[in-house]
Amino acid sequence: MNWDKYFLVLAIIVSLKSVSLESEAIFVVDDNDHEDSGHADPNSNHKNGTRWAVLVAGSNYYDNYRHQADVCHAYQVLKKGGLKDENIIVFMYDDIAFNTYNPRPGVIINKPHGPNVYEGVPKDYTGNNVTAYNLYAVILGNRSALTGGSGKVVNSGPNDHIFIYYADHGGPGVLGMPASEDYVYAKDLVHVLKKKHEANAYQRMVIYIEACESGSIFDGLLPKNISIYATTASNGSESSYATYCPGDHDYGSPLDEYDTCLGDMYSVSWMEDCEKTNLRKETLGHQYEVVRRRTAHGNVQGTSHVMQYGNMHQRNDLLFSYMGSNPANDNFISISDNYVVHHDHDHDQSHFSSSVFSTALIRQRDGNILHFWHKFHKAPTSSPEKLEAKKQLDEEISRRSHIDYCIYKIGKLLFGSQENSSKVLNYVRPHGQPLVDDWDCFKIHVKTYEKHCGRLSIYGMKYTRAIANMCNSGVTTDQLVAASVPTCSIASIN
Repeated sequence: MNWDKYFLVLAIIVSLKSVSLESEAIFVVDDNDHEDSGHADPNSNHKNGTRWAVLVAGSNYYDNYRHQADVCHAYQVLKKGGLKDENIIVFMYDDIAFNTYNPRPGVIINKPHGPNVYEGVPKDYTGNNVTAYNLYAVILGNRSALTGGSGKVVNSGPNDHIFIYYADHGGPGVLGMPASEDYVYAKDLVHVLKKKHEANAYQRMVIYIEACESGSIFDGLLPKNISIYATTASNGSESSYATYCPGDHDYGSPLDEYDTCLGDMYSVSWMEDCEKTNLRKETLGHQYEVVRRRTAHGNVQGTSHVMQYGNMHQRNDLLFSYMGSNPANDNFISISDNYVVHHDHDHDQSHFSSSVFSTALIRQRDGNILHFWHKFHKAPTSSPEKLEAKKQLDEEISRRSHIDYCIYKIGKLLFGSQENSSKVLNYVRPHGQPLVDDWDCFKIHVKTYEKHCGRLSIYGMKYTRAIANMCNSGVTTDQLVAASVPTCSIASIN
């Protein structure tokens, strides 16, 4: 056995950071931007409006357990907040709860020792019906454009509030979907949101996105005057992070039993905040600060920066306006993200719940490596399970090497030298500028690469910035084909 290869895997897993988090006091900023203030105060009442929610887990396979766990958990938060199933639309592949690797069949948890968040979750769009086009149709309320699924859509009106939450892998300008070659492109999603606004089909909307480089979905694209406020797990040029992972010794055996991460840092941060706070009192802006600080770990090197986009006036909106509120939390008042005080009027006591948090993190794209490595490490010597895990590790390492080589070689053929190629392909535009000028070129170039070199995969999505920069540098489709065909045919042979 070539053990050197597996020591290389450990270099990837080194990103699993154990960090003790001590929360800081919250300072709410006063935004002086010139966004439109939007419609009437959404916090006044909801007698004439409905809350809607679209929850999307864009991945499949057991090593991505956490994304469906995130979405199921989000459903439970909204359900306890009073939203009705008819107004909550769920996209999830639904291959996790009864997966043969799941140690608790029929149960999904989103944190160690956590409750079953799978119970009662609507199965609106599952399996091959989890697609970008179905998502767009659901947001727009366009039943005629659906291909399969329950048929539920956001049939909203001008007084309604919409919450959209997405969890999966991503890359610059794209969000993943389970089907091969199916992506949610930033420009397409923002176009759908603009159409929804033009149809006067909501009062205000909030979007939370958990994915690597998720800031690129809105940066330079989401208008400030269409009553949408969005936050993302990361900026446009960094990974987001999984949490509650095997090897996190703060939680011990429950995590080792699962062989996979149970949640994502940004996602569990906003949901666990909702579960300990009176959402009739907490604003979007306050939760953003809580989640930003917990996710960033005080800006420890290598962790992600939660971002916000769109209409900053909506920071003052109460979470209740979009998510409802669990009556059990009515006596909780969020003082800061340092503690939560509970008033017990019957016994005249106050109880403090510290939000100091210790966990281990791993880059989203390395979640499958951690899963395979943990299976390999745990399996008995020479067992079928160990051989299978070794095979999965080998295949993933080979896939990554293939993608690295192809992008490197294509860039060199296009731009003449490694130095010029790196300068062009790795260039990150300043904040406030979209990833690419010609989105049609970008989409065609992604398809061209995948046609000749294979699917980008979870790992390869990090190179969509390189592909976008090819468009920004004037590379034509014919030039990309001319560089891809010899490169990828040789790589396949090797």
